[in-house]
Amino acid sequence: MSTHELIFAGLDGDRTWRLEDYVARGGYSALKKIINEKISPEDVIAEVKKSGLRGRGGAGFPTGLKWSFMPRAFPGAKYLACNSDEGEPGTFKDRDILRYNPHSVIEGMTIAAYAMGCERGYNYIHGEIFDVYQRFEEALAEARAAGFLGQNILGTDFGFELFAHHGYGAYICGEETALLESIEGKKGQPRFKPPFPASYGIYGKPTTINNTETFASVPFIINDGGEHFLNLGKPNNGGTKIFSVSGHVGRPGNYEVRLGTPFSELLALAGGVRGGRRLKAVIPGGSSAPVLPADIMMDCTMDYDSISKAGSMLGSGAVIVMDESTCMVKALERLSYFYFEESCGQCTPCREGTGWLYRVVHRIEHGKGRPEDLDLLNSVTANIMGRTICALGDAASMPVQSFVKHFGSEFEYHIEHKQCLVPADVQNEGSKIYVGPTC
Repeated sequence: MSTHELIFAGLDGDRTWRLEDYVARGGYSALKKIINEKISPEDVIAEVKKSGLRGRGGAGFPTGLKWSFMPRAFPGAKYLACNSDEGEPGTFKDRDILRYNPHSVIEGMTIAAYAMGCERGYNYIHGEIFDVYQRFEEALAEARAAGFLGQNILGTDFGFELFAHHGYGAYICGEETALLESIEGKKGQPRFKPPFPASYGIYGKPTTINNTETFASVPFIINDGGEHFLNLGKPNNGGTKIFSVSGHVGRPGNYEVRLGTPFSELLALAGGVRGGRRLKAVIPGGSSAPVLPADIMMDCTMDYDSISKAGSMLGSGAVIVMDESTCMVKALERLSYFYFEESCGQCTPCREGTGWLYRVVHRIEHGKGRPEDLDLLNSVTANIMGRTICALGDAASMPVQSFVKHFGSEFEYHIEHKQCLVPADVQNEGSKIYVGPTC
């Protein structure tokens, strides 16, 4: 059992975020390779396609294919955006990339700008990690001074300017079109699609948006080749992936492993289930992903296809581990409150439905549940999913559906007995994942 680090490799020094340290680790060699060997933009995109790199922010869309959507012959401005608005519960990988290896993101974005003909880009950084925003600004200044950003990069006629954009902690701005609205200075609410950002993005111009980890992977693909990166993982799941493991584990943290690594190995890397308790459930891809019981999860490998086949999503790679001390009703109550609180209110099914879901789960948790409540929860989620502009409505609904599906007996026990199925002494001995009222 071991990690396989690319993005996190060599980050055990004191000042790994500095340009000098990054260059010593081979930083900016991929950008220099493109310039010195006069690799064409088309060949860069082809190499990214060959790598099998999929978006690391949640959707898992093929990165090279997305880059090919950018209209190269467009005569006006074109933009590049990095989604560092990491606000989903359980997710904390991107902030560590920006905190300890920011130049990997800058180099990746500069290569992407070269490939798609973009002259300007923005990194939208979550508002609750201001120290990370400041560190990225320092990295930008270093890159400009060294000639890796700005006009005439490395003595060529290629120019790219990159700016950090500070958000204000709204979860909805992690949705790509809400992020674009926020960059433009508007209220962060999702746009109708189509048109898609590739044709109508920032200020109505073609725009490509990728996640922090996605951009940070690009220099390794250019240096080592797309085929090498692909072979680190498995077919349709190329490369490594950073998993943020939290909850009831011995060593919570970020672990970079090959895609296709068995979940059991990832769990062991994170110290196993804390306190010798039994594994009960896992949310494998951030709080919006459906929960999976222990018996299903232990048969999974950590890649897009395996987790999807099991009935959930790899998502952002936020692995939330829950042991036998967890009350699943209380856990769902906390998650439902989050989505109720973070709904932007633009769509009626989401604005009203998320509140409805929370209130129903809340009353079940607090001994006021009704026999018809489980059917009501399934009915409400069915009327939210697929009926909103963005995916937040689906993100609020999928946890509810999966918790009720896999742990319905706990909900039924709460409704019938007006108390928790998990004994109070077990809950008190086990560490809590969520901050909320006790059963």
